[in-house]
Amino acid sequence: MFKGKPFVKWAGGKRQIIDKLKEYVPDEYNTYYEPFIGGGALLFELSPKNAVINDSNEELMNVYRCLCDEEKFKKMCNLLNHYEAEHSEEFYYEIRNKDKNKNAYSRLSDYTKAARTIYLNKACFNGLYRVNKKNEFNVPFGKKTKINTYEGSNLITVSNYLTMNNIKILSIDFEEAVKNVKPKDFIYFDPPYDSDTSTFNSYTEEGFDRNEQIRLAKVFKELDKKGAYVMLSNHNTSLINDLYKDYNIHLIEAKRNINANGKKRGKVEEVIITNYENNRNFE
Repeated sequence: MFKGKPFVKWAGGKRQIIDKLKEYVPDEYNTYYEPFIGGGALLFELSPKNAVINDSNEELMNVYRCLCDEEKFKKMCNLLNHYEAEHSEEFYYEIRNKDKNKNAYSRLSDYTKAARTIYLNKACFNGLYRVNKKNEFNVPFGKKTKINTYEGSNLITVSNYLTMNNIKILSIDFEEAVKNVKPKDFIYFDPPYDSDTSTFNSYTEEGFDRNEQIRLAKVFKELDKKGAYVMLSNHNTSLINDLYKDYNIHLIEAKRNINANGKKRGKVEEVIITNYENNRNFE
């Protein structure tokens, strides 16, 4: 069966290291949880039948919900066809500026907002998602003369997967999203990464600082006590190593293609942290 792949380019996306991540996934588990779903690379790769996915970015989660609704999905696709045909720098800024009038934007249909999110992601500079203090999308035009919002039949494949399986879609705080975890469930945390420098980590109005990293580590420990399988990705920083020193820390090298500074794109050291021993059988 053909697997879906991320339908948006997302900062911190895991397509580059998906094979390394799979090495540390438990052989068996019950429900899959991903509280920072982003582009969903690991979700689509594993394609679990039961999953709870969440992200604080409401615009992103609205797209996931529209992908699960046949009527909204059709209308979203019709709009994407229109956006591809009309694509230009002038049209890009016309679509981008729709969130400047809050009242008018709030009245837009879910599928219109979803089509806008996908279109802006494909047409903006380097696939960034960034908002200003007014929560307005502010990434400039990406200079592409043509865009492909569908990536072949990928949107249809993703929609079929989300519709045909038991996938619960949330847009709440990450701690709330894992309240119902039970023993032998598998949780993958892929939060905005800890960093000593400013990067494009402000996916939502709130941001994710070191206090949030500390809160996340407490949640990780609580889930460990519940008997769940927990895996987390982050940068290889002193804070992260200290917070998770009682667990299994695996150092990996990854490529990063999204950054405000082009010189900072490239190879970086990351860690994959688990509360269980790696029990995969390699052939």
